[in-house]
Amino acid sequence: MDYFHYKEGKLFCEEVPVEAIVKAAGSPCYIYSANTLREHYRKFYKAFSALDPLICFSIKTCNNLHIIQELVAEGSGIDTVSGGEIFLARKAGADARNIVFAGIGKTDEEILFALDQEIGIFNIESAEEFENLARLAKMRNKKVDAALRVTPDVVDEKTHAKTKTGYKGSKFGVDIDKAIQFFNTYGKDTHVSLCGIHIHIGSPIYSPAPYEIAIKKILSLIEELKQQGHAVRIFDIGGGYSADYEKGKSASYEDFAAVIVPLLKPYVEKGMKIILEPGRTISGNSGILVSKVLYRKEGGHKKFIIIDTGMHHLIRPALYDANHFMWPVVSDGISNEGRVVDEKGEGLQAYDVVGPICESSDYLAKDRYLPEMKKDDLLAIFTAGAYGMVMSSNYNATCKPAEIMVDKQQVFVIRERETYEDLIRSDKKSTLTV
Repeated sequence: MDYFHYKEGKLFCEEVPVEAIVKAAGSPCYIYSANTLREHYRKFYKAFSALDPLICFSIKTCNNLHIIQELVAEGSGIDTVSGGEIFLARKAGADARNIVFAGIGKTDEEILFALDQEIGIFNIESAEEFENLARLAKMRNKKVDAALRVTPDVVDEKTHAKTKTGYKGSKFGVDIDKAIQFFNTYGKDTHVSLCGIHIHIGSPIYSPAPYEIAIKKILSLIEELKQQGHAVRIFDIGGGYSADYEKGKSASYEDFAAVIVPLLKPYVEKGMKIILEPGRTISGNSGILVSKVLYRKEGGHKKFIIIDTGMHHLIRPALYDANHFMWPVVSDGISNEGRVVDEKGEGLQAYDVVGPICESSDYLAKDRYLPEMKKDDLLAIFTAGAYGMVMSSNYNATCKPAEIMVDKQQVFVIRERETYEDLIRSDKKSTLTV
């Protein structure tokens, strides 16, 4: 699962005590295990290796430059959704040919930047976007590959409503029943080669079944397109593969591959290129967020732990009702090695774990059973390596935490803690000529 483990009641990241890291780096801080990151990428690739896929890590889940560099060194391509993410991918050393540019609202400036970088493929989400890309490619005298994002009208019922994307009526992609007409209209463009299909049905997806349904629908579509003279040589099946927020709650890579590989291998053998876009399943369990207890209080029938992090650093519980396993960094005789979120037992009591932000939605957990905690105790929030720091903010004029990476016994600061001065660094007054 990962390289965060308890030894004699103390949490370690790889070979380093988390308590020592926080003492040196301060609280709160994100801590990443480099070897968890590498191992998850390698296991994911191995599971799907029969397809010889291009794996493009989705950096919207975790966009620290040093995290990206680790995955690029493993051979990963990059899935991007903005010009800034393309910039980060290139700065991290990613081969432009292995960069996918997705997203429904690409600006002209972002498209031109992507064209100039000569990225591998654009994922197209609307007719007007295709027309705009074709116009800009012609202007730059570039020829580019594009995949149409198709909405297969498939969802995983366990996926939160705010992260379902594969249903008809979603803001993403083109309805599957309109895809053939799209290819008939735009399939012969001289500057944009419409040569692929892209799907992404949501995140997280907890079982292979939704992929199986969606892929079968798209393969039928590909056969229909072939009959009408359109050759689809790229199939990007997207991401969304789940991460273990609790041990054993998600399907394994092998479980996903056992269903997906047999469906796609005959097409690979005929020359089709398969792209996969994992995100949280690679980065999620590679990171934790560690916070310090500031205060305790009681209100009504509730007991509260007030910690020095919150929705400004990890918004998932407030935004998605997400449940992250959490446990004290130093646990005196009480363990939860199974990382069971709703564990109840002797020596545990229910707390609402809340942050310092002036919003009622600023909580990390409600009615969570934990060992008794006191002021200055450290609390580790697990599976925070995806949609954690990348979604953090300066709300309430708070500073973003440091990011630390551990590689066996070595510890690196990979993003410095912000200071108050950083809050006003861009606040400059100048005359705008209009």
